[in-house]
Amino acid sequence: MKHIKFFLLISLFVTTILAAQTETITLEDIWKDGTFRTERMDALHSMANGQEYSVLNFDRETKSTSIDIYDYKTLEKVKTLVSSLNLEAIPYFTNYTFSNDENQVILATNEEAIYRHSALGNYYVYNVINASLDLISEDKIQEPTFSPDGKKVAFVKENNLYYKDLNSGEITQVTTDGKKNEIINGITDWVYEEEFAFVRAFDWNADSDKIAFIRFDETNVPEFSMDVYGSELYQTQQVFKYPKAGEANSNVSLHIYNVNEKTTNKVKVNKEYKDFYIPRIKWTNNPDFLSAQYINRHQNELDLWMINAKTNKANLVLAEKDEAYVDVTDNLTFLKDNSFIWTSEKDGYNHIYHYDKNGKLINQVTKGNWEVTSYYGYDENKNTIFYQSVENGSINRDVYSINLNGRNKTRLTKSEGTNDAAFSADFSFFINTFSSATTPPEYTLNSSESGNLIKSIKDNDKAAQILSDYITSKKEFSTIHVKDNDLNMWMIKPANFDASKTYPLLMYQYSGPGSQQVANRWNSANDYWYQQLAQEGYIIACVDGRGTGFKGAEFKKVTQNELGKYEVEDQIQAAKQLGDLPYIDASRIGIWGWSFGGFMSSNCLFKGNDVFKMAIAVAPVSSWRFYDSIYTERYMTTPQENESGYDDNSPINHVDKLKGDFLLVHGSADDNVHLQNTMRLAEALIQADKQFDWAVYPDKNHGIYGGNTRLHLYKKMTHFINETLGDKIQKEDETNVNQVKIKG
Repeated sequence: MKHIKFFLLISLFVTTILAAQTETITLEDIWKDGTFRTERMDALHSMANGQEYSVLNFDRETKSTSIDIYDYKTLEKVKTLVSSLNLEAIPYFTNYTFSNDENQVILATNEEAIYRHSALGNYYVYNVINASLDLISEDKIQEPTFSPDGKKVAFVKENNLYYKDLNSGEITQVTTDGKKNEIINGITDWVYEEEFAFVRAFDWNADSDKIAFIRFDETNVPEFSMDVYGSELYQTQQVFKYPKAGEANSNVSLHIYNVNEKTTNKVKVNKEYKDFYIPRIKWTNNPDFLSAQYINRHQNELDLWMINAKTNKANLVLAEKDEAYVDVTDNLTFLKDNSFIWTSEKDGYNHIYHYDKNGKLINQVTKGNWEVTSYYGYDENKNTIFYQSVENGSINRDVYSINLNGRNKTRLTKSEGTNDAAFSADFSFFINTFSSATTPPEYTLNSSESGNLIKSIKDNDKAAQILSDYITSKKEFSTIHVKDNDLNMWMIKPANFDASKTYPLLMYQYSGPGSQQVANRWNSANDYWYQQLAQEGYIIACVDGRGTGFKGAEFKKVTQNELGKYEVEDQIQAAKQLGDLPYIDASRIGIWGWSFGGFMSSNCLFKGNDVFKMAIAVAPVSSWRFYDSIYTERYMTTPQENESGYDDNSPINHVDKLKGDFLLVHGSADDNVHLQNTMRLAEALIQADKQFDWAVYPDKNHGIYGGNTRLHLYKKMTHFINETLGDKIQKEDETNVNQVKIKG
């Protein structure tokens, strides 16, 4: 009798769970209503005292923003530092930056995006002590930055560098030759911003009496223009300098401005560089010594220079070389004695190294057949480095501490998934952001010594509860053995999966060098789309092939000089092997991707025409000859040097092989992967007499979003998938309906 009662309880529990999961995810849920949106912590800044942190908060009722201060230990709000409700001049602000002493803060408002990272805006200095507000410039400016002493703010306006004395209000113009599409001072050009991922190309020294800046002469860089259709009678044009592979780059030079003397010196290094980049500059702790990283055009030789600002002499302290390329990072950290911490792949995996001020290796701090994925910082008081790595599996991330001498390594995070840390200024605490494929983002306060939980800050249990009402499937992680490599893979099957049936397969991938899509983290918007497709009867899979990241330099750099060869081979072979599974219909396999992923999906459909029935390519590169110099040449050298590498693996040269169904999508205002790629690919398909579907989204950039755009795009893609892969699903559904009618 007891056994029967227990069985009834279990049955009731299972029935309740199944009954709860009755709702089906819709595209409107994902792209319109934000049904599964998770909460996060925005613009968190650790205060200098190490005991408090600040957060940018938005009040939906008053539509105001505020900077609120919280206590690390109690997590309670200590005070509101400033609120836009109390500022007549600013109805809202979107970002903030403290001065070193935290007595002043720059507030950003009216920001308008230029490219991916850059923006123009109105910026104010708010004085915390007397609650005064000072507009830095009447005109919109870029990258306002406090001097370390908090007495000045440097900024760029119309390609020239300026600084403002906050006591007198006097503005000094440092450069005068700035001109659109010709000369830029202190701000990067388009290709640096996109590929070296920084905008502010100037830096104050520790004494606040010198500003180092990079000057870009882009006069000889070819121009690219995009029509902007807008709502007026005549379209306008956006014209900007864009160096495609093999074309002229900006001529760059490094300069140091002396605030007291109001003079500028051009930095000279004692090495001849014919064609080079300056991807990073950073003052050392010594106010007279500037570090600068120079890298050759092939990006396989990176030099770290120390420049004496008094004598203008440069000393080469470190030279990194690689047969493929050397990654540029923001990990360079100077210690009090001007020795420095550096990360490198020179032993085959990305690890942390310690060098003296002259570039002599002191020791390799981390070692092993795994990658350091983030460097968080160095605690001088405890002689400890904090970092993130994939030591616990390449799809997971954990936070670690280790002594500078490489001893006493401690794993600080406990949960398997993706952990990311934001440390307090004194490294006493860290706020850990954790998520996994089954757990939405959680924010917790942890001890930096043991990693032990101190307090929970914020969870997304509400989002998890909402999702529990919907029919979903587990994301299954595994590996698939392809071309003598175990490739990471995830798969999503329908909730009512029946191994005796066969299902169409849709593969997703990105595949770009060093990227990763198979990771143990919470859902992206696309994951909800895959859940929706799964419940419609599809199996979704993702495979990270050769060339992707976090499995060592050899695995990542095997694609050098032949982008699109090994990556495509891996996707085609993986599709073949998946098609051999008894529950996958090998005649209905599709693939899709965006950007590099669109380049890949196009190639897979063309070269794997006996495997793939359909492909969707969103904003794809159709020929590497059309893409920018820094990214493309890092992996391919120039087209003049590597003609076959460019042409043998570009989709535009394989259109004659198309047999399946192809959907091509692009935004007309894509400043990154230009619409030119799709237009030239479309023309090649037309001339090869190949039918295809396509869509161009007016005035949309590489992200193809805004208003109803994303919803429209995903409806179009879903319809295309149903039309090309779902024919048997539809027929089976129709058959079932007819049988019901007959029986009725």
